[in-house]
Amino acid sequence: MAITALHSAATGLRALSTRIDVVANNLANAETNTFKRSRVNFEDLMYSMLKQPGATNASNELSPAGIYVGLGTRISNTQLDMSQGPMESTGNNLDVGIQGQGFFKVKLMDSIGGGTGYTRNGNFFVNNVGELVLGTGDGYKIIPSIKIPTGTTDISIATDGTVSATAGVTNKKTLIGHLTLTQFINPQGLNLLGGGIYTETDSSGKPTDTKPGQGGTGTLLQNFLEGSNVDPVKELVTLIKTQRAFELNSQSIQTADQALQTIGNLRRG
Repeated sequence: MAITALHSAATGLRALSTRIDVVANNLANAETNTFKRSRVNFEDLMYSMLKQPGATNASNELSPAGIYVGLGTRISNTQLDMSQGPMESTGNNLDVGIQGQGFFKVKLMDSIGGGTGYTRNGNFFVNNVGELVLGTGDGYKIIPSIKIPTGTTDISIATDGTVSATAGVTNKKTLIGHLTLTQFINPQGLNLLGGGIYTETDSSGKPTDTKPGQGGTGTLLQNFLEGSNVDPVKELVTLIKTQRAFELNSQSIQTADQALQTIGNLRRG
């Protein structure tokens, strides 16, 4: 019946509307450092079985196929694309990009739940007490804590996370700490807080802290930041395809409505 078509098309409109929202967010963050694009995955809903496969017909023969009518679609999940974004040179010695897998560990503010967060954004600053903090949000502190000594004129961050400071008078380079990277067995399962911050969930698995360049983690590049992995052309193509699919579902609703109208007019005839 046309009623089924109305409901199926409605589920398509609902799912496609959400996909437009996701694509719009991807495009909005095309210039956001370390942003990871999301992809919408669809799945079909239950089916109404009008005839079972293998049913016996009037000639006592088995039917080679059945009759099924689908009841629409829904979004099964949104999947993060954790592929590497382009490394962009900044010339700032407190900017650190991750070339490969891994996250920096930061301490979250109590205002957003506290605890530990994870980010690929290496846009670091120094706060009023000399601690190395993330340059986004309210200045999340790096874990383990790294403190920049007073009078430091230059900071060197090696590919393995070793952080050294050079004093202004003696020009002596002193080791002041190490940056570590954290991995998850399923980064797709991380919780997104915004601001490039992720938090652990049961789905992501437990975090594993590793020295950069070891255990499958990436290496660090000083004076670089990782850019967004959004491809605007690809997103626009997806947006156009979604718009066309949205129009087709709208047409299905109009066609089902016309069929119901015709049935309703049979009595008048």
